[in-house]
Amino acid sequence: MENTALPTPLLSGADAEAKRDELRHYFRNSQRQYESLFSLLTSDDAFYVKAEPLRHPLIFYYGHTATFFVNKLKLGKYLDERINEHFESMFAIGVDEMSWDDLNQAHYDWPAVAQVRDYRAKVVQLVEHLLDTMELQLPITQDSLAWVLLMGIEHERIHLETSSVIIRQLPLTMVRTHPDWPGCQDWGPAPENKLIPFQGGEIVLGKDEEDASYGWDNEYGRQHHKLKEFRASEHLVSNGEYLAFVEDGGYQNPDYWTEEGRGWLAFTGAQMPRFWRRDGDNWRQRNLTEEIPLPLNWPVEVNQLEAKAFCNWKSQKTERRLRLPTEAEWYLMRRELAGDSIAVGATPAWSEMPGNLALAFHASSCPVNRFRQGRLYDIVGNVWQWTETAIDGFPGFAVHPLYDDFSTPTFDGKHNLMKGGSWVSTGNEAIASSRYAFRRHFYQHAGFRYLESAQAPDEGLKVNVYETDESISQYLEFHYGREYFGVANFCVNGVTQALAELDLKPNGKALDIGCSVGRASFELARHFAQVDAIDFSARFIQQAYALTEQGEKRYTIRTEGDLVEYRTVTLAALGYEQVKHRVHFAQGDACNLKPMFSGYDLVYASNLIDRLAQPQQFLGRIHERLNEGGYLVIASPYTWLEEYTPKANWLGGIKINGENFTSLDGLTEALIERFELVAVKEIPFVIRETKRKFQHSLSEMSIWRKREKR
Repeated sequence: MENTALPTPLLSGADAEAKRDELRHYFRNSQRQYESLFSLLTSDDAFYVKAEPLRHPLIFYYGHTATFFVNKLKLGKYLDERINEHFESMFAIGVDEMSWDDLNQAHYDWPAVAQVRDYRAKVVQLVEHLLDTMELQLPITQDSLAWVLLMGIEHERIHLETSSVIIRQLPLTMVRTHPDWPGCQDWGPAPENKLIPFQGGEIVLGKDEEDASYGWDNEYGRQHHKLKEFRASEHLVSNGEYLAFVEDGGYQNPDYWTEEGRGWLAFTGAQMPRFWRRDGDNWRQRNLTEEIPLPLNWPVEVNQLEAKAFCNWKSQKTERRLRLPTEAEWYLMRRELAGDSIAVGATPAWSEMPGNLALAFHASSCPVNRFRQGRLYDIVGNVWQWTETAIDGFPGFAVHPLYDDFSTPTFDGKHNLMKGGSWVSTGNEAIASSRYAFRRHFYQHAGFRYLESAQAPDEGLKVNVYETDESISQYLEFHYGREYFGVANFCVNGVTQALAELDLKPNGKALDIGCSVGRASFELARHFAQVDAIDFSARFIQQAYALTEQGEKRYTIRTEGDLVEYRTVTLAALGYEQVKHRVHFAQGDACNLKPMFSGYDLVYASNLIDRLAQPQQFLGRIHERLNEGGYLVIASPYTWLEEYTPKANWLGGIKINGENFTSLDGLTEALIERFELVAVKEIPFVIRETKRKFQHSLSEMSIWRKREKR
């Protein structure tokens, strides 16, 4: 295919200028493919159709991958000015069905396609300029601008695939065929699927920081597995093999389905895979841009719940213990295929693509017995392969500071890994170390193979029950944990002290901006009918949302060395069970909030102002979010650090004309035109680091009332 993707570049090399040229070509290849995919839509109207209820319309994804570049460059301080702050807020968040994503279309006034296309062109111009002018040292490291640009490119390649799944669900009248996106035209009867034996043994997953390929955070670290022998299906499960399950009443028999699967069946009423259609006595399949007779020798495409149900049915019919592979078992099977899409260490690069991968052959699946790879077919390529494994970080996992929410929101036991890639998997997706996961009821270009094993899929492994990330646990303890040295809980005391100065109307509306893990948000919900709680960190929002959903949060806190204590908090014990429905948690940028966040009687900004890169911008616009006579509460210890705020943007803690200029002076200067100062208070707080080490600080709280218009 002429549309074949370039492989992801190596981070290493001997010639920086040659690497710069390689990055430039890789970026252009990514842009060309993305634009080509969206050219399959027959009209602008197709951009606004919500083909998948759990996703935005395609206009979002058309803009999202471009705004990603700008938002990450701004966060990394590689960019001073935004291109279009409205777009960079609207298209920033809400792409992978996180529970807090805002998919309410009433909250979005989507721009015209031509406007987004023009915006994308400006971003291309920006990235091209950076590629041409940036300092480039080899190898490329995670703290470099080149890494950020690679992050943007690989991010767009992910959405090339996920957007193709959405396009596959549009009405056929809204898509056109195209020579760059040719579907396979070869189909026939399904082959027999026999089991191939594997010895088992020791296997280590994860890659080193020094690995020569770009990686997402979840790929790094080390995890050891000891596998028992197993037998794996030679082919991916074909449409023909799966059809027997459908015709045997598999979708009507709850015994084959997990509890989650039965819930999904009841909700959707599914009778067959998403991309199948019954046409009288015949079956048909929807591909990217066309519908064809059901190709019995192609892989079936299902979600993980359907794959599990098939395995349970097949087990009963064959009297074997069949299930999906684990991630570790897939990697053991992967040893059948030598090499990788790129040369890393002793691993050679493929001289030619060994499977239906990276748009090298078709813009669809193809027969499951087309690409032999060792003793199996389609270890990589054709469709992704669901596993039994819920994604989690390997030991040694750490987030990248510019993308802390790539993986952590999926570490919830509800997202299962898929391995091997599909026909449209490109870049990082196509290399052996990649790790991608989706919710079990979610559809991608994904199928499965099964195996027979006496080993339970979770044998020797545990899903994290306790939050062990030390920075997260420290905040959970600060918000929900014990009081130390007689100092009242900062979140509760802060809200109490603020409300004592306010003249509030009943049934008010509050915004907790910089809410962290959410204690003040719940406390505000005792007094307000609606509380919007926003933080920039998805990891923080994840904790607060999980507490709302589950009513309980468990975490560990360090005592000394490697020793920890275990903590559990519940909303019931804290008295928030009856008000939690009033709180809506969302991820967002305090300096670039969506227009929907307005009409508040109170904006509560605690320990936020000295962590903003542009606090003056926040202060200059926050009045737009408040009702007349509404209140703004700012609490901060004013620990200004250039790591967060350029010194030129500090509100205070500096000398001006030889005189001391405090942060309260700066706040007054920024706010006095539109606000009157109501009160100033000192709010103490204690942060526990270990059993014997604490931080004791004072936060200055200033309370401001928005002036009435005359």
